[in-house]
Amino acid sequence: MKKVIFAASSGGHLSELLKLEELFPEYDYLLCTEKTDITSQLQDKYNMKYVKYGPCKNKFKYVITIIQNLYSTIKIVRKFKPDTVVSTGAQVGGFFCYIGKFFGAKVIYIDTLAKIKELSGTGHNVYKIADKFYVQWKGLAKKYEKAEYIGRLI
Repeated sequence: MKKVIFAASSGGHLSELLKLEELFPEYDYLLCTEKTDITSQLQDKYNMKYVKYGPCKNKFKYVITIIQNLYSTIKIVRKFKPDTVVSTGAQVGGFFCYIGKFFGAKVIYIDTLAKIKELSGTGHNVYKIADKFYVQWKGLAKKYEKAEYIGRLI
């Protein structure tokens, strides 16, 4: 059975990713996101791994959280050994895409519905390495050669 990490930051990116939950049972999967009060409740329903939630109000703490999350992401990817990483962004999703790619996984990225005229910041970064890159607006598929329009997740 193929191993897949589904990864996204908490909030709207995770909500979009959870629209793919009917695919989860087809794989040996991990759902990876930031640990918050809300996402902690998901561990009873899904096979979960968490990284630290990092609001950027305090820049020093934010940088420390980024370093911790990169380390956690490397640990998770090395242990799970995914064949594929699927992400809807943002920062946490990007980390899993890059680390997964480094360790040989295919990367499937679905850019957020919120971006209508240009790619998200994470989308721009992951576009370079993605094996498949999907957008939720037709105009974006026309603007970016590698992007494929898949309709809307939400």
